[in-house]
Amino acid sequence: MSISVVYEDEQLINPLDIVEQLVMANDWAFDRRSDEELAAEVPGRWCNYSLYFAWREDMGAMHFTCAFDMKVPDAKRGAIFELLGHINEKLWLGHFGLWDEEAVPMFRHTSLLRGTPGAAPEQVEDLVDIAVAECERFYPAFQFVIWGGKTPRDAMAASLLETMGEA
Repeated sequence: MSISVVYEDEQLINPLDIVEQLVMANDWAFDRRSDEELAAEVPGRWCNYSLYFAWREDMGAMHFTCAFDMKVPDAKRGAIFELLGHINEKLWLGHFGLWDEEAVPMFRHTSLLRGTPGAAPEQVEDLVDIAVAECERFYPAFQFVIWGGKTPRDAMAASLLETMGEA
C-alpha cells in the first residue's frame, strides 16, 4: 500500500544549528564538519562519550550516535551481541549497536522531522540526555562482559542492581 501526498516544498531548519547551540552552551568540545555533520565530546561518569549528528535534508532525518570510549575485543564480540539484545529490550527510545569497523559500542537514534519546521531545542536536549543516561546505565554491563568475565545475562543483572539506603 502506498500513500500519495501532495504538499508544497517545505524548507526544514537544519537541526544541526540547534545542536551546535546546545554544545556551545554546555562548553563541550565539538567540530562542525559541514552543514550535514557535527561531532562533539561529552564527559560522563564512566568515560567521555563521542556524539555524532548527521543531517539528511532529502530524508528530513537527523541521525545521532553516542559512542563509548571502549573497544570490544574480537573474542568478546559474540557475548557483546548477546548483551546488546538484552539491553535493547529495556530501551524505550533508540537502540545500542556495535560499530563494526572500530569495535565500539554506541547508542543510536534517527529522528524524522519532515512535516515540522525542524527540531526544537528541547528535543535535541532530551535526545542527548537520554542517550548519555542510557550509556551511563549500561556501561558497567559492557565492562562486566569484556573485562569481568561475566555472561551477558549476569552482566545485565549486576548493572541494573539498584542499591537501597546508605552504607
